[in-house]
Formats: sequence, structure tokens, C-alpha cells
Amino acid sequence: MAENKIGGIMDSTLNNLRTMVDADTIIGTPLTVDGITLIPVSKVSFGVATGGSDFPNKNNAELFGGGGGAGVSINPVAFIAINDGNVHMMPIYNELGTIDKAINMAPELLDKVKSLFKKDKKDIG
Repeated sequence: MAENKIGGIMDSTLNNLRTMVDADTIIGTPLTVDGITLIPVSKVSFGVATGGSDFPNKNNAELFGGGGGAGVSINPVAFIAINDGNVHMMPIYNELGTIDKAINMAPELLDKVKSLFKKDKKDIG
């Protein structure tokens, strides 16, 4: 009987984890600014733990105790930049540990992306 209860705890934990993490978490929603499309790419790490036990009692009633939990870490690692059919991967180095830092550097990132595409046009020219 304990297997079914632990299975229920695991199912509940994993279902809640699925609501937090999906493919859209790793490859984010594209954002278009000044004709350049930026697609955020993130690294997702997670851990899951579940356990339980039957407890003996004098009344032969089934006593079970158990629990489960999960943790998720999401870190931005790069942007895919697309402009006029040209695609560039722009990694974010360790200097950006949180999404807040990535958002704060968005104007600088956009300038870098624009200059990258301008270089491509000069090379073709």
C-alpha cells in the first residue's frame, strides 16, 4: 500500500514541477525590437526528492507518513539574434547571474546586436 502512496506523492510533485518548467522556459518567447528578433535561452536545473514510511501500530490500522519536494533554478545563458535571415548566438557570461541583470543590460545588448549585424553587411558589401 505504501508504494501507491509514495507514487501519489511523486505524481503530485512532478505535476507541480511541470507547471513551472516546460520547453518555453528553456527557449523563451521571441522579442522583436527595431527589426531584430531576440530569443532568450536559459539553463534549467531541478531536483526532486520523495520519501515515506509505514508506521507500526497496535490497532493494525495503516499509518503512513511521507512527503516530497522539488526545487528549480533558471538562469539565462544566451540570446539568439535574428535579423534579415542572419542568425547569431550571443552567450551571456558569468557576469549575469540573474534574469534581473539580463533585463538591465537589454539596451546594451540591443546595441551589440545591431553592431554585429552592421558588421555583417559591411563584410558582404
